[in-house]
Amino acid sequence: MTLPDTALPLAPTALILASASPRRLALLRQLETPFSVIPAHIDESVRPGEMSWVYARRVAYAKAQPIAHQHPTALVLAADSIVVLDQQILGKPRDSAEAQHMLTQLSGRVHHVMTALAILHGARRVVCLETVSTVVRFRPLTPAAINAYIATGEPMDKAGAYAIQGAGRAFVASWDGCYTNVVGLPLRRTAALLQALGWTVMHVPERIAQSAS
Repeated sequence: MTLPDTALPLAPTALILASASPRRLALLRQLETPFSVIPAHIDESVRPGEMSWVYARRVAYAKAQPIAHQHPTALVLAADSIVVLDQQILGKPRDSAEAQHMLTQLSGRVHHVMTALAILHGARRVVCLETVSTVVRFRPLTPAAINAYIATGEPMDKAGAYAIQGAGRAFVASWDGCYTNVVGLPLRRTAALLQALGWTVMHVPERIAQSAS
């Protein structure tokens, strides 16, 4: 992470969320700070042999970089969330069959949800890249439960094919770490980075305790 040179006079003039995710939009609103949304559209394909944390950081930076170039005096925030099981990256399922395969893999097992944060300020040449990881344990799932969940449509635009903030919460036995990270944006760490870069955050959410088993 590169922190700003406080001798530079260029304070951030705006905060831009470089994401089309409705979940990240809703989460960032919880910080009670003004921001605008300019989605970045990039290729999010995993490169052969790419490690999970390298992939997540690369994609988060790639989302933020073009928007920061267009708006050099703004803080540009981007994020990329992935589910990692046995070093395998589980992205968003392409269809119901892939969603079923992912959920079957996760059943009764522990996985990591990793979110890479990228915050850029072009004029000050500031680049913050950090990764937050949360450990999630799934309950054993029956095929019937998996199929019923897929029928709701909820898994189809979610990394790992589930939403902890939705009906997928029933599949989660416990988690260790940041809950909002699993949703898509680790709010406490995001707030700390924004404040370090000179942006005012009116509300920092309380830490959410680990769920009961």
